[in-house]
Amino acid sequence: MIPLPHSSFTVTVEAGPGTAHLHIAGALDYDTSDELAQRADQCLTSHADLRELHLDCAELTLCDSMGISTFLAIRRKTTARDIRLHLDNAPPFLERVLTTTGVRTLFTQAHDSQLHEEPLAGPSTSPFIPRPHGAPAPDSSA
Repeated sequence: MIPLPHSSFTVTVEAGPGTAHLHIAGALDYDTSDELAQRADQCLTSHADLRELHLDCAELTLCDSMGISTFLAIRRKTTARDIRLHLDNAPPFLERVLTTTGVRTLFTQAHDSQLHEEPLAGPSTSPFIPRPHGAPAPDSSA
């Protein structure tokens, strides 16, 4: 079997007091996800004062299910160490995948840190209000 050529994939690290930025470029997939996981692990173990880890996805060109799994594994490790994980500059395709799979809210975005954490007042206006299991659907003929 002839191996398929891999697109270039790089992870560069910039670290400062209490923070580290991993800049991800290229295709994050089954063949490249170990590199991201290893670089993230290195940051977590070599920076004892780390409080925030930023994954900059501005140059990400592809992310398959293994890439999403790697993001989630990194999140588990940062949560266990009380480190805030940011998923910054996610391209539109990645935003769609994260939103569709229901995991987008697990990752902090750069602008999230500027938002107030107070809940909104008033009842939900969402048309997607869940109903109890087995409850009849509302009558739409009215």
